[in-house]
Amino acid sequence: MQNRKLIDYLPAFMQDVVEMNVILDVIEQPEIVKLWEAFDDAMNDQFIMDATENGVEKWEEILKITPKPTSTLDERKFTILTRLNEQLPYTMRTLDNSLKALCGENKYSIELTSNEYTLLVKLALIAKNNFNDVVNLLNRVLPANIIIKVQIMYNSHKKLSVYTHEKLRQSNHSNLRNEVLEIGYRNNEL
Repeated sequence: MQNRKLIDYLPAFMQDVVEMNVILDVIEQPEIVKLWEAFDDAMNDQFIMDATENGVEKWEEILKITPKPTSTLDERKFTILTRLNEQLPYTMRTLDNSLKALCGENKYSIELTSNEYTLLVKLALIAKNNFNDVVNLLNRVLPANIIIKVQIMYNSHKKLSVYTHEKLRQSNHSNLRNEVLEIGYRNNEL
């Protein structure tokens, strides 16, 4: 729609008038293009994946979501989709599917101790940015009588044992514990 020219809508005898061409090209056409763009944005805002910044803000307001200041537009859209896909009542399977969508496959573990009414969710270091989203999800969907514990699976001695002391010495203790490590061989080196 944006490539349409207003001059084409005038009768043929008026299209040759210089003043009409100037008025339409300089004044009217830019306003109509802005109108068409606003219309496209309003249509796109109806669909989460196509939504603009304005549309995402409206969805967050409707769903009472407060985005993190560091969240990208795609992360905010994902949070909205997660909220819209929540289903009650929850089973372990649906909880597992929600966590899989939020954190990624094999990036968490769930342990339910039914006789103590305790649910322990452990997040992999690579999914630690989703910690607050996981806590919020669990608080919203789980029954109030279940004690929720969410932990991050920090690097352990077992994970670090594949590295040589020389390689480990290149980093400090905090980084060794808290940072995602790439385990594998590169140039015959760990």
